[in-house]
Amino acid sequence: MLEKTQPSRLQFLPNPFPEPVPYRLFLKRDDELHPQISGNKWRKLYYNLLEAKRLGYHSLLTYGGAYSNHLYAVAAAGQECGFSTIGVVRGEDHRDRDNPTLVFARSQGMHLHFITRQQYRNRTDAVFQNELRERFGGFYELPEGGTNELAIRGTAEIIPEILQQVDQQPDFICCAVGTGGTLAGLERSAPDGLTVLGFSALKGFLPDAHPRAEVLTEYHFGGYAKTTPELLAFIRSFEQKTGVRLEQVYTGKMLYGLYDLGRKGFFPPESTVVAIHTGGLQGRSPALDG
Repeated sequence: MLEKTQPSRLQFLPNPFPEPVPYRLFLKRDDELHPQISGNKWRKLYYNLLEAKRLGYHSLLTYGGAYSNHLYAVAAAGQECGFSTIGVVRGEDHRDRDNPTLVFARSQGMHLHFITRQQYRNRTDAVFQNELRERFGGFYELPEGGTNELAIRGTAEIIPEILQQVDQQPDFICCAVGTGGTLAGLERSAPDGLTVLGFSALKGFLPDAHPRAEVLTEYHFGGYAKTTPELLAFIRSFEQKTGVRLEQVYTGKMLYGLYDLGRKGFFPPESTVVAIHTGGLQGRSPALDG
């Protein structure tokens, strides 16, 4: 099984942005939790894998797009922890395309089952679920993105770790938002006086689903997995100043948002802000290294 590691380190970044901002920024380095099962994926999978083992399952089945960080992490976790894995992939078979996510998943022994986008939209229907079980037998099911109650239990451990690593409670804690599992965990464990900020990486995210957090929806750069030259230039500058590698889907967008908010005076002077690096570097754009 995945081993509980020491808490991921909390790194102070004294001057990470193109211009100074009037607050102190720390980065919670969950990207360092595991080489392949990094960041929030490690936290979301940990208790789910324990539960799958407790219930006697030998197979994991989950869902995702062809470039899904979640599929990548589940394939690696299955290989490490002795589960066979099945990935139900949205869209056409990418077998003949140069797709590093699916190449890696196959290398870890994951069976990839491609379905149409219409089938994918109906993946929770009873008929489709029965078809999956007839085809693959018994399996422990993980939802798209990995967010369920056990996943939230895992992400809820982030704030207690941070509070053990600092002398004084931070003013803000921030994360990128996709399926919302990391944000839900932060909401669950945030003490009074700590403001939780979520930066949506998706267009059309519904902030009302997270009443204990403030969700900012203007930093998605066109939608999920979309980017712009401005965002890529910002990430290159951040990496040059800090030595911290980013990707453009989640953490890069959140950090740009923190930079922009800092310039606009969103944070009271001398605030302490902790941002969570949620990993996902396997999805890093080659354009960042060009």
